[in-house]
Amino acid sequence: MGENREYITRSDEKGSINISEDVISIIAAAAIQDVPGVDGAPNTLGNDIAGFLGKKSASRGVKIRIDEEAIVVDAYIMVHYGYVISDVAKDVQNAVTNSVEAMTGLTVPEVNVHVCGITFDKE
Repeated sequence: MGENREYITRSDEKGSINISEDVISIIAAAAIQDVPGVDGAPNTLGNDIAGFLGKKSASRGVKIRIDEEAIVVDAYIMVHYGYVISDVAKDVQNAVTNSVEAMTGLTVPEVNVHVCGITFDKE
């Protein structure tokens, strides 16, 4: 599998381009938020200090792995009751793939969607 790196580096004849893994996580998270039926990330994901202090991360619910020039994304989502889970998951895969590839120029061969629960309307 890929190794944990803080930056993804692409080199060409004019120099190198370094893209932070955090930036890729934010791009993926923003794409996920726009998918109908997604109701955020689960509250229990990740026990980092920011979560403990009640600060929300812009990339919450997204984990990135790097395999050479390819990006593997794990998305952890909650689905709103009434939506077809498999349709929402496919829409998340497409949205993440399209956004990350368009903004970074890197390949996203794999987007794993983990549906962690269902949310209901509050009455």
